[in-house]
Amino acid sequence: MQTKIKHVCSQVLLKISPTAEERKKILAIAKELEQKVAVSAKKKGVEAVVRVEGSVAKDTWLKEEPDIDVFMCLPPTIPRKTLGAVSLEIAREATDGWRQVERFAEHPYLEAFVEGFRVNIVPCYCAGQGEWLSATDRTPFHTDYVNKRLNANLRCEVRLLKRFLQGIKSYGAEIKVGGFSGYLCELLVIHYGSFVGTLKALSKSTVRIVVDVENYYAGRERELTLLFDDPLVVIDPVDKGRNVASAVKLQKIHTLVGAARAFLKTPSDRFFFPPKTEALSTKELQKKLRQRGSDCLFLTFRKVNAFPDILWGQLYKTQRSLRKLLELNDFKVLRDVVWNDEKTLSAFVFELEQCTIPRARKHLGPPLERDEECANFLSK
Repeated sequence: MQTKIKHVCSQVLLKISPTAEERKKILAIAKELEQKVAVSAKKKGVEAVVRVEGSVAKDTWLKEEPDIDVFMCLPPTIPRKTLGAVSLEIAREATDGWRQVERFAEHPYLEAFVEGFRVNIVPCYCAGQGEWLSATDRTPFHTDYVNKRLNANLRCEVRLLKRFLQGIKSYGAEIKVGGFSGYLCELLVIHYGSFVGTLKALSKSTVRIVVDVENYYAGRERELTLLFDDPLVVIDPVDKGRNVASAVKLQKIHTLVGAARAFLKTPSDRFFFPPKTEALSTKELQKKLRQRGSDCLFLTFRKVNAFPDILWGQLYKTQRSLRKLLELNDFKVLRDVVWNDEKTLSAFVFELEQCTIPRARKHLGPPLERDEECANFLSK
């Protein structure tokens, strides 16, 4: 089995690892943008330390998916309320002539498409370790930490884990996905030593997974339990009070555990490159729904003007509320999902045991010792 796993992994690596030429091209684009952002900041009288961050800086990016992150570290004298506006102005000038999309996480940042590649220009503060003023202040420290601990072999192992998670639709820390971030993948590989080592460790999980790479909480497990109650806890090596995996949904953790067990039992590149899902025709879909015997409730609406992260956060919140409303009214919800194309259409789908409920139902009265309430119940 080990031989089969090694063969599959080696074949996958050939497909997902960038060539020397591709590395050279991406690094050249990143360097050019780094310089443009620095020049733009200087022209506007803003002191900025500009750095390439993320998977490109750590050489853990996947072939044909080099999301380039350029960070501008700005002085703490710039107020939080104007950080977004100042950085967007600099970023727009630096990427003038390319398609630009304003995004929003903790604060606004600019996404641009340069020579067909996605580029994120993100602001942060030049803060000391542990003296964070915004969530993105940790990123340069993350890059430095990972680069000190990854060698060429481990970078390949990170790529395998990322592609595996993509294949099972569990990669990406954005609210829409609620999956594993690139930094989280890197920490898991650093801790477990390899892609397969990570899968073996997670495949044995039953309740809660805790990873403390730097052993900050060695001998203080009770304190760790009190601080973090998430099902997956990965202590940030540059900030021991932060769980890198806090945004990972329970469903994504379960998906990874199940996929890890299946891959180790029957290794295949289908985990990395699953076959494309083909949509059923209307006639086929109607037939399958009839055979299934349940009822589906669809609630659709048109475009909502909001940043994607804010939109998806509100969609998931609404989904939970609608499910609760259905259950409070005695509908049995088998499954529910939300879908959005981030352009013109959103949809909530609820699979119910049945879409009608009986006209009669049992309603229990108060206990016998409550005389007045019993009388009111009987009269009603």
